Amino acid sequence: MSRIVYVNGDWLPEAEAKVSVFDRGFLMADGVYEVTSVLGGKLIDFEGHCVRLDRSLSELEMTNPHSAEEWLAIFREIVARNGIEDGMVYLQVTRGNPGDRDFAYPAADLPPTVVLFTQSKPGLADSPAAKTGWKVISVEDIRWGRRDIKTVQLLYPSMAKMAAKKAGVDDAWLVEDGFVTEGTSNNAYIVKGNKIITRALSSDILHGITRAAVLRFAAEAQMEVEERNFTIAEAQAADEAFITSASAFVMPVVEIDGQALSDGKVGRVASRMREIYLDEMRKAAL
Repeated sequence: MSRIVYVNGDWLPEAEAKVSVFDRGFLMADGVYEVTSVLGGKLIDFEGHCVRLDRSLSELEMTNPHSAEEWLAIFREIVARNGIEDGMVYLQVTRGNPGDRDFAYPAADLPPTVVLFTQSKPGLADSPAAKTGWKVISVEDIRWGRRDIKTVQLLYPSMAKMAAKKAGVDDAWLVEDGFVTEGTSNNAYIVKGNKIITRALSSDILHGITRAAVLRFAAEAQMEVEERNFTIAEAQAADEAFITSASAFVMPVVEIDGQALSDGKVGRVASRMREIYLDEMRKAAL
């Protein structure tokens, strides 16, 4: 069955959905996006995604076209129209279609382009990989300097993800000046004893919504959290590692650049944080 997508206020079969060739999202990657997971037909951590969307738009001098309440109504409708039980809702907002190509921003009152679509992922929270863990490689981080803005410009993360695929592993961790920044589409963590270590927030990494929730739950569980840089060598010597993202939730990492961590099995902390995160998010889902 064809998905129903949202384009600028219209609900359309996916085959009929179109965006102008002059849209700045297509020509300039001049837009932002958010991914919100759906579990049991409900939206996970929706408020956090709304707050980050507003921040990303503001950083690009774009006006948010909807209030949080309006976004919630739109998200709930697209979930209902597509019968999504478990899956994701993707939202993209671009600066719009000025009618021709130009590096300069168009007039501030140009209507943005707003697109939403869904992906159905039955059993999203029951990924077999959570039992076996991911293997990752490290690659140089050569992205632009404003990774805190969740833009639609995802070329280098795609290249890094393909490098991981060619290496026969699950993902790549990006390294800049000798330190891990993040994964291709996720935040990165290591564990030493009862301490979770992850890079501090800055323009160097995405301010992950799942990251914020996991660190909050870790503190509530009396775990120590240290926000600082770490190297691949330190990660390889850690007791555990994991990543967080809106679609993978908390995913253990068991191998980095061909070296197994500890005994090469999923660790206690990663497993427990995944369990806590899913339990708490399901309770708060909208």
